[in-house]
Amino acid sequence: MQEGRKRVLRAIEKEKKKLDGSLKRYYPEKSFQKPTKEDLEKELILSKELLEKVKGKYSSKVEKEVHLLEEVVKPDRKIVSFADPDARFGRKTDTKKFAGYKAHIVEDESGIVTSCETLKGDENEGEENNFERLLQKEDKKGLVSEAVVCDALYDSFSNRFNVEKRKMEHYIPEKRKNKKLSGFIYSKEEDKLICQKGYTSIGKVRQEDGYLYYFSSDICSICDRKRECIKDKNRARVYVSDSHLLYLREDPEKRKKAQKIRKRIEAKFGEAKKHYGMVRARYRGRWRVAIQVFMSFIVMNLKRAVKLLKIREESVRLAFSSG
Repeated sequence: MQEGRKRVLRAIEKEKKKLDGSLKRYYPEKSFQKPTKEDLEKELILSKELLEKVKGKYSSKVEKEVHLLEEVVKPDRKIVSFADPDARFGRKTDTKKFAGYKAHIVEDESGIVTSCETLKGDENEGEENNFERLLQKEDKKGLVSEAVVCDALYDSFSNRFNVEKRKMEHYIPEKRKNKKLSGFIYSKEEDKLICQKGYTSIGKVRQEDGYLYYFSSDICSICDRKRECIKDKNRARVYVSDSHLLYLREDPEKRKKAQKIRKRIEAKFGEAKKHYGMVRARYRGRWRVAIQVFMSFIVMNLKRAVKLLKIREESVRLAFSSG
């Protein structure tokens, strides 16, 4: 807040050549001690007062600084740097945070990055809009794959549906590891649930974002497991979400193989950080960082392409020599 007020007042001073005496009191005082709760409350009051006095009264340059200060005094503040207002706090793990940006990419099985985007640090790359934008970039290039493999961050019905409508398979693990059907088994061929006694569901009804599968009341009433299966009324009923249904229709063996291949993308990011300086943004502003990301992956693709051509050339040479 102190830095924000200072930037607003300096912008006014540049424009007016001389600062109004009533505004000088809002210049922050130098302090080398850790601020107390009372200090923070005082800073908040001063910042809000200054905003009321100057908002809408000066040029666009001043208004730009005023807008940034407004963002800072909000309860849900997102700005982490006045020098780079686009940067945001992100999280690598539960304990490891960072301030900056994320690279969001598509990599094919050969190790070539086919599409990339630069997101703010607090953006969820697994959200439908971010995921769909990358898929649309692939569409424009005419790139068609057999399947799309992601991590659990992309677990949602909309993401799975967007892959299926392009006639591709999806292999996406679920966020919730305990998302089981309480001992029931799903039959993909019949679109029915099978209980532990071997009986199948007799129908389903639409409920919220999924289906409620139900069993015969005549069979459930005489079953020796009815106390475990029946939660209400006189028959077993199991809810399955749309997203979980699409997950259950995936081939589990193919999913395991695909997830092993997906790990290669982590190596790609490790290479980018270690050898191409992507561990730190070189510039300020999202569009400048996007150029850095784009150019880094272009260089990585060129080097990978050369390696693939050498492998191909070697395999052709061996084929001729063996013939």
